[in-house]
Amino acid sequence: MIAVRYFSRSGNVKAIAEAIAKATCTEAVSVTDAAAALAEPVDTLFVGGALYAYGIDDALKAYLQSLDASCVKKAVVFSSSWVSKHAIDLIKGELEARGIAVEAETFYVRSKPSAAQLEEASAFAKKFI
Repeated sequence: MIAVRYFSRSGNVKAIAEAIAKATCTEAVSVTDAAAALAEPVDTLFVGGALYAYGIDDALKAYLQSLDASCVKKAVVFSSSWVSKHAIDLIKGELEARGIAVEAETFYVRSKPSAAQLEEASAFAKKFI
C-alpha cells in the first residue's frame, strides 16, 4: 500500500503530491485533512512540504510526529521552495526520529513546478512502487 501526504501553502507542493499520487494510483491528502491519518500500515509513504521561515510548518511537523514507525515501512520525501532544499532535511529528520526508514533519493523543485517537472515527479514516484 502507498500513501501520499503533504503540506502546501502556495499549491506548489500540492501539485507535486498530486503528480506522485496519480503515478502511484492513490490520492494525495493534505496533513491538515482528517483523512491524512494512516488507517492501515503502508509500504511507502510519500511525504512533502516546503520551507517556511527556515522551518517546516507546524501542521506538517505535528503530522510527522504523530506517525507510528510500525505503520510505515519506508518514507520518500519531496519538496518545493523558493529558498532552499532544507525542508527535505527537516522532514527526513522528523521521520528518522520516529524510527521510520527514509529513502536517500528525494525530489525537489525550486519554485513552481512546470509540466515537465511534474512528469519528472511521476517518474520519480514510479521508482518506489
